[in-house]
Amino acid sequence: MMNLTRESLEKYNDKSGKEEETNYIKVGMSTCGIAAGSDRVYLSLLDEINNKNIPVKLDKCGCLGMCYAEPMIEVKIENQPAVFYGYVKEEDVPEIIEKSMQGQIIENLVFKSDNIQKKIVLRNCGLINPESIEDYLSKSGYQALKKSIFELNPDLVIEEMKKSGLRGRGGAGFPTHLKWTFTKNVQSEEKFVICNADEGDPGAYMDRSVLEGDPHSVIEGMMIAAFATGSPKGIFYIRAEYPLAIERIQKAINDCYKCGILGSNVLGSDFKFDIEIRLGAGAFVCGEETALIASIEGKRGYPKPRPPFPAVKGLWNKPTVINNVETLANVAYILLHGGESFGSIGTEKSKGTKVFALTGKIKNSGLVEVPMGVTLRQIIEEIGGGILNNKKIKAVQTGGPSGGLIPVDYLDTQVSYEHLDQLGSIMGSGGMIVLDEDDCVVDIAKFYLGFCVDESCGKCAPCRIGGIQMLNLLEKISSGNGEIKDLQRLKLISKAMQKASLCGLGQTAPNPIVSALRYFEAEYLEHINDKKCSSGKCKALNTYLIITETCVKCGMCQKNCPVGAIEGDRTVGFTIKPEVCIKCNKCFEICKFNAIKK
Repeated sequence: MMNLTRESLEKYNDKSGKEEETNYIKVGMSTCGIAAGSDRVYLSLLDEINNKNIPVKLDKCGCLGMCYAEPMIEVKIENQPAVFYGYVKEEDVPEIIEKSMQGQIIENLVFKSDNIQKKIVLRNCGLINPESIEDYLSKSGYQALKKSIFELNPDLVIEEMKKSGLRGRGGAGFPTHLKWTFTKNVQSEEKFVICNADEGDPGAYMDRSVLEGDPHSVIEGMMIAAFATGSPKGIFYIRAEYPLAIERIQKAINDCYKCGILGSNVLGSDFKFDIEIRLGAGAFVCGEETALIASIEGKRGYPKPRPPFPAVKGLWNKPTVINNVETLANVAYILLHGGESFGSIGTEKSKGTKVFALTGKIKNSGLVEVPMGVTLRQIIEEIGGGILNNKKIKAVQTGGPSGGLIPVDYLDTQVSYEHLDQLGSIMGSGGMIVLDEDDCVVDIAKFYLGFCVDESCGKCAPCRIGGIQMLNLLEKISSGNGEIKDLQRLKLISKAMQKASLCGLGQTAPNPIVSALRYFEAEYLEHINDKKCSSGKCKALNTYLIITETCVKCGMCQKNCPVGAIEGDRTVGFTIKPEVCIKCNKCFEICKFNAIKK
């Protein structure tokens, strides 16, 4: 592997933007693809190509974002446009090879995506081999770093970031240029840049996908941040549950050292930068900056009061820039295309694009990257394909455990920091979970609060005590023992936690409850006054009856009841003993004749 300098990077720059001429097949080999069987598809393609001596280059790539269509492959044959195939199985491989070499397309496997996405963070994911530094170099890789070192200076780099309007994508939305400026202005020989890859929100996997699909873009972003702030040392803080991401980041770091991109003389300049990986043990609170720093220092992941902020006094009490994966993945693009170009995308206060993990009761789950300012409805209907099983949408949860519920009436709201905040939710790191009419807001609030209670570090009383008190009140309501005054108690404790908790975990943990009470108070009242859960999710409020007129006396409900709560026989019919029933829902699920009423 050659030692790269300013001059030797030029040959790669000449290749950028040109279409590859070789025959190739690329297989999506990120975690989602492998889970769906893309590793077996890859091996089948390899066998077919080798056994028949087909002149095709087989390669790996990251996730294209359409996780629901995995395994996915891209086929490019000379003089023909590239074709994307989705839902590929091992048995499809011989036909794909045969018809591709004949210039034919298998129409039933062709995957067609939407056209409202704009990919900046995910620009290389699914297009390059994440384990090949040459692939990244061919896509203008490290050209932004070269430009920063040899054509700009730290002040000009930060000025471009200011023009871009980039705000932190980890949740708080703090202006990136300000954070960099604070660190740059502190006089210290020792400074740090930390990539926060401790992604812990339920249903969120944006950072993992970027690390698995385009690790060098994050490394380049870290290096530009380091150059701008005068930081000679970088640390990837990655949760240990991301083995593939860790493996690919480590390979990318090793390749950068071999090429002279990392080390004492970056690209032949005087700039020095080293990177290492530190693994997190899966504590959600360690996504908070000061707790993350404590974890790296070998201490328990407790948050600290701020100020001083990490940008001024962080790791080992030295100035420290902490940006999350998505924020850093934007940096090289901004330096190459200009801050004003990036800033022209989005809304007045929310610039650029945002990556979301679209999950829940949605037809097309996966990663989406959209310009700030598109509406929730566009994301759900145009990209997500609408709701599963023709159900009615009830709400959208954004921001994970720290976010809020946005009811269906507000689906035409623009996605931006300011608009989501007005609705009582947040952008967060990018989780977006769609709920349908069968979901219960009390149950959802209880799930998220239970997560925060489990993940609380316990250091401050508002979070430690307030969280468990609110969870007990929700348990009381969902079990049919709630009182009207419990709603006021929830509101009062929420305010106390928001104002007095030490870190963002405690301050935002009440958000799902507050937003649910704001928009769905009638559903809480139904649980309290009517002792009823319309969705049937709160088991304690469910009762099951067998409708005699509909029952065909097949006996399947009795046969499948795990506790013998159904008495009778096929001669006289069946009844459910409520004192024995554990409300497991098995009889309701097994009955094909709609004879069980819940």
